[in-house]
Amino acid sequence: MDAVPLLPTVSIAPAELDEPITESVVSPDTPWVTVVWNDPVNLMTYVSFVFQEYFGYDRAKAEKLMLQVHEEGRSAVSNGTREEMERDVAAMHGYGLWATMQQDK
Repeated sequence: MDAVPLLPTVSIAPAELDEPITESVVSPDTPWVTVVWNDPVNLMTYVSFVFQEYFGYDRAKAEKLMLQVHEEGRSAVSNGTREEMERDVAAMHGYGLWATMQQDK
């Protein structure tokens, strides 16, 4: 008779793992804002309309933000994650408004 090779013994006991060692501190992502800039092209009523239409702001808030754009040259009109602000900036460009995004510091 041929000799049968012995198989290694398998244990079902859980393996012991060391706790991971991390030297860096993880902090939540800093929020981003969409900034709409004043331009010489769009009417104030149109800018207010866009804020109501896209962001769903009531008339008073939309007009307040529009006046801030008109009088101060810019206004932060939304905030959130970077991806959300990229979407909002693209939407503002689609409406013909000048917009950028930046981290809210």
